[in-house]
Amino acid sequence: MLPIRFINLDRDAQRCAGMLAQGQAQGLTLERHPGVLWTALPATEQDRHYDAALNQRQFHRPLVNGEKGCYASHISCWQWLLDSPHPALIVLEDDVRLGPQFKAAITAIEALKRPWDHIKLIGRQAVGKSEKLAGSQALTEGLRLARYRRIPSFTAGYAVSRQGATKLLASRLPFGRPVDDDLRHWWECQRLEVLGVQPDVLSLDESSLQSSIEPKGDARSLGLRLRKAGYKLNYNLANSWHRLR
Repeated sequence: MLPIRFINLDRDAQRCAGMLAQGQAQGLTLERHPGVLWTALPATEQDRHYDAALNQRQFHRPLVNGEKGCYASHISCWQWLLDSPHPALIVLEDDVRLGPQFKAAITAIEALKRPWDHIKLIGRQAVGKSEKLAGSQALTEGLRLARYRRIPSFTAGYAVSRQGATKLLASRLPFGRPVDDDLRHWWECQRLEVLGVQPDVLSLDESSLQSSIEPKGDARSLGLRLRKAGYKLNYNLANSWHRLR
């Protein structure tokens, strides 16, 4: 079976134990992938990963250290895959619950004959919302492989192929947005193909309410709300434009 790695900071030992126990309960081997604590990175590594000027052009606010560390952790997973002999990797964050069809989904993804880049295992259903889909095909019994009209912003669990990791590493260093937002801009990543398993085979754990990523400040300020609205509008227009090309 494809390797399954979960991102976990050294300080979050309880989350680590919970993820390992979930894997054992499903007969799966989950491996811990050390999360990146941003403040522990040397300045040269911080500059290699995050570009403040790019952030000003691309996003509606500066990123906090937790978001930067989270993105760097995902980049580390993609590089791990390319340094390994494996054809693909399952990446999880440590605040998810494995659903009863998780193992079946991983097995079906591994058996796919067609090339693919990135397959989400959790999406908007996790917060009670419906997806905006362009179509789907059967993946395995009870599960479908969906194409998105608008990609959801969840990165709590996904499969990435060597092809997908190569595209991402070539286009996402340095970064200026949070990782979940950045992967939605598929046209900037050599037209990264982002698919999704439907229904979700992961859910958010209660620990997700106590994020390891620090707060983003006062989201109620008028200026921030206006910038965020402008960012969403620009994204929707660009997404529609590139889908028509």
